[in-house]
Formats: sequence, C-alpha cells, structure tokens
Amino acid sequence: MAKKIPMRQCIGCKEMRPKKELIRILKTSEGGIILDATGKKNGRGAYLCKRETCMEEAIKGRGLERSFKMSIPKEVYENLKKELTELG
Repeated sequence: MAKKIPMRQCIGCKEMRPKKELIRILKTSEGGIILDATGKKNGRGAYLCKRETCMEEAIKGRGLERSFKMSIPKEVYENLKKELTELG
C-alpha cells in the first residue's frame, strides 16, 4: 500500500500541497513567530509556499493573523521575508 502524503494548505495561495514542499511558520508558546525549517518544533504552525508571491498574498489576506488568531507586527513580516529569501 502506498504511503499517505500529508497535505497542507498554503496561507498565501490557498493551494493544497504536500507538506514537504511548504515552509512552516511557527507561533511559539511565548507568542513569537519564527520560521521552522525542520517542521518539527512544538507550537502552532501555518504553512507557506516557497514563492515570494505567496508571502505577499499571506500578508495582504492576513493569512498568518487568521491562523494564529493574533495581530502580527510589520517587523515580523519583514523578518520572515528575509528568512524566506535566505532559504532560497
């Protein structure tokens, strides 16, 4: 029997994709928001495609704010954008 591939929805483009193709953004227990490259850290996660346009859509559509049920400061988005470009 084929192994089931976990699917997650991108908060930017709203497309369902295999979990491995997406980047996990994590809300830590302290309320901080970080990029989880391993996808294994504890906390509430939201998923984003590796495309720049998806990040823009997530900001415009307030995808992260909806996922984490909190308002997100501009600096957090700037940091995430920077980390995203570093990942390539």
